[in-house]
Amino acid sequence: MPMAASPLSAYPPLNVQVHTPRLSLLGATDELLERLVPTVRKGVVGQPPWPFDDPISLYADSPEREWGWLQGVWRGRGRVSANFWRLYFVVVVNGEPVGMQDLIGTDFAAFGTVHTFSWLSPDVRGGGLGKEMRQAVLHLAFDGLGAREASSDAFFDNHASNRVSQALGYVPNGVAWDTRRGEPAEIKQWRLTRQQWIKRRRDDINLVAVGECLPVLGIDPPPTD
Repeated sequence: MPMAASPLSAYPPLNVQVHTPRLSLLGATDELLERLVPTVRKGVVGQPPWPFDDPISLYADSPEREWGWLQGVWRGRGRVSANFWRLYFVVVVNGEPVGMQDLIGTDFAAFGTVHTFSWLSPDVRGGGLGKEMRQAVLHLAFDGLGAREASSDAFFDNHASNRVSQALGYVPNGVAWDTRRGEPAEIKQWRLTRQQWIKRRRDDINLVAVGECLPVLGIDPPPTD
């Protein structure tokens, strides 16, 4: 099992870690983001399924795209309140960063709902890491933060992401639309309740430094006996 590094940041969200036997989710520090830049640089998409239109759409290889990705993470890390937060994690396998896994909460105190977003290096796709990192972040959401429900979505032809949701017990939750390469495309929406997650709950996932992060996110700590 990966060993947890000692928390080093004065900002608790950067110290949160999730460890499984295959990978670790580590708070997205600047040092880890810099190590991910080569992966972002080589991740240009040249064939379907096409990704979302956003700063890391991967449609072109340019410094501006890399800058836009970094700026987006920096803005997101600073936009944290009880009404909205986004935790950014770098996915680390055998000491090497290979992608990102985000956890997003909107009015979490009222609704207890979270949304996930992720991407992986093309070099490591297809080996089950997408499912493993989703299980890791769901463990953080439900076991660490006390979430009631998690949602995910993917374009209709992103079969890998949709298969992960289905395999983890999500149920279909309607459709939506977004753009890719400037064109509208249909999105499948998925929903996972706490009760559904408990049926598949793993006992080999470890959380680090979650308690210290709760006040930053406006989450009351669970009662102690």
